[in-house]
Amino acid sequence: MTSRIADVLIPLALDTAYSYAVPDGLSLEEGDVVQVPLATREVAGVVWSLREGQGANFKKVTGVLEGPNLSSEMRRFIDWVSWYTLSPKGSALAMSLKFPDPDRTEVVRVGVRLTVDRPRRMTPARQKVIEAAQDGIVRLKSELAHAAGVSNSVIDGLIDEGVIETLALLQEPVAGLPNPDFGDTELSDGQREAAGEIVGAMRGEHPPVILLEGVTGSGKTEVYFEAVAEAVRQGRQALILMPEIALTAQFLDRFAARFGVKPATWHSGVTGRKRERLYAAIASGEVKVVAGARSALFLPYADLALIIVDEEHETAYKQDDGVHYHARDMAVVRGKIENAMVVLASATPSIESRVNVERGRYRHVKLPERFGGRSMPRIRAIDLRRETIPKGRWLSPTLVTSVEETVGRGEQALLFLNRRGYAPLTLCRACAHRYECPNCSAWLVEHRFRRALVCHHCGHVERTPQACVECGSLDSLVPCGPGVERIAEEVAELFPDKRSIVLSSDFPGGTERLRAELAAIAAGEVDIVIGTQLVAKGHNFPLMTLVGVLDADIGLTSGDPRAAERTFQMLQQVTGRAGRGEKPGRALVQTWQPDHPVIAALVSGDAERFYEEETRVREMAGLPPFGRLASLIISAEEREAAEVHARAMAMVTEPPPGVMVLGPAEAPLALIRGRYRYRLLVKTEREVDLQGYLRSWLARCPKARGNIRVTVDVDPQSFL
Repeated sequence: MTSRIADVLIPLALDTAYSYAVPDGLSLEEGDVVQVPLATREVAGVVWSLREGQGANFKKVTGVLEGPNLSSEMRRFIDWVSWYTLSPKGSALAMSLKFPDPDRTEVVRVGVRLTVDRPRRMTPARQKVIEAAQDGIVRLKSELAHAAGVSNSVIDGLIDEGVIETLALLQEPVAGLPNPDFGDTELSDGQREAAGEIVGAMRGEHPPVILLEGVTGSGKTEVYFEAVAEAVRQGRQALILMPEIALTAQFLDRFAARFGVKPATWHSGVTGRKRERLYAAIASGEVKVVAGARSALFLPYADLALIIVDEEHETAYKQDDGVHYHARDMAVVRGKIENAMVVLASATPSIESRVNVERGRYRHVKLPERFGGRSMPRIRAIDLRRETIPKGRWLSPTLVTSVEETVGRGEQALLFLNRRGYAPLTLCRACAHRYECPNCSAWLVEHRFRRALVCHHCGHVERTPQACVECGSLDSLVPCGPGVERIAEEVAELFPDKRSIVLSSDFPGGTERLRAELAAIAAGEVDIVIGTQLVAKGHNFPLMTLVGVLDADIGLTSGDPRAAERTFQMLQQVTGRAGRGEKPGRALVQTWQPDHPVIAALVSGDAERFYEEETRVREMAGLPPFGRLASLIISAEEREAAEVHARAMAMVTEPPPGVMVLGPAEAPLALIRGRYRYRLLVKTEREVDLQGYLRSWLARCPKARGNIRVTVDVDPQSFL
């Protein structure tokens, strides 16, 4: 006797759907979220397919859970991500499935309002509250306290006496409805032409992928806002992916100025009941525009018309744990599955995207000039082989003079160093002991503001010692090299009467503090900004006319095949912070290699020359995008176990024509979080089925036992 069988995919590290019998009378559709028995417990899963079969001995689906149905397009996307990244399907599903917590009660928002009663004892603070509440408007308690300039305890006292009453407020909507005609956007001729081309392509039957390339300050955001407006006019949804969603207060304000409301935001800071409500509203189509981090790509949109990948070249789009995916590339795939337009926006596009334009896979829309006819900053290299910096200092005399002149005119200067902390290495001058992380093969970075030595890989922290732990010498520890904290110390000595600020991702205070500091810079409340790559992208500081780059050569010495490209992109982005207002800008780049192709292209302003040369080198070497790479990391708690397993895997590689397997060798960071790491690197020609080869190879490999782990990363972005 045949019965209905549901193949249910469970959001765990499982690669196959499990089959369950569907009880008579239970209505099920593919994509439904259901509850099923697994071993001794009940778990949630998604019906991946329904079929007829012999299921008399199968366990049965227990019930249907509350939650949005996953569309066939969403299930296809999850299958594709799993196939491409060689990750279990259940792990890919886990990124897109969010279950409501039945035990979490809805938090009721409480408002306060003035009554006709008056307090038995009047004080100046109470009088302020009564005056502020005279209009009868219902406010949050914190809002009334802020308006009156008193503490919450004053409001509490008035509530106890009946002078202030409390009322339950309606639940705030997760996001307002954007009005595509709200803002009066003034576009330049170039912006209008670019926006018209993108919007016109959106209206086609099969929207393409478009690379929107524009110099820093050209107004790419305003251009793709027109595409967002078109999606809203069509009653459909738009997703804007951003590499640093927690730092985008300026972007959210610009969106609100254009559409009347802020977009819904999705990132790790959105938690609890709000996250559940937002997930449901996106699935129902109530939310029209989402601005999010890479994880927002896996939400179940009801009708997705547009995906924007802002700063598409950013490495932050690559996830390096769990499912190893690149959000830019997966956005292109999801756009194709959903028949949605994909716009990749950047001032410094990745070579992969530019080559896709040349091959006709993407369309190219360019903004070659800054908005309002503003000029690009003049860039000059400071040759450190010729200009002597005083001992114990890191700013060259030329840069110091330029900063002094700039802030003297009431303008702002940015000093950029892509190195957090005070110093990257601490050693003892008596015995030469170097402070190293006990869990990683990396030096501990001194953070003087925190009085701590920190590992930037595993997060290990230890108190900065007064005496050397090796020889016991007092006051013998010496910082080697500069970090932004050390530069801040030098700036304070050189410019004691100027207002300076340090911006770094590891400073305390979180997102809110960072947003406040960025707003203060934009308002001109700071003279000198010292920052890491946090300040290199997306920010608009109208008074900033000088950018000084320290240690511009940092990224050029790594073994990463993308090192030159990434260094060029970062330097181009950070120097582009200068001169975005009414006054022209300039940039000074301190370097030991002024003749290096990256520095030469930056100074000359000839980005095309750099891209052509770098593309030629990649093609000759058969590196992406002209070839393909996959990295396999074999790790274990014992070095010998990791090495033995890596060598056993290498013995059964059997590479076919067009495939080369390199290694095993110790990874550049051989120890991370107490695990020893060996690496095998697979390099193939472009046409080779890389995933097919990897699967056949892994099937021949010995099974990983004990604490041995094998991690596969297709298209790796990090080579550490």
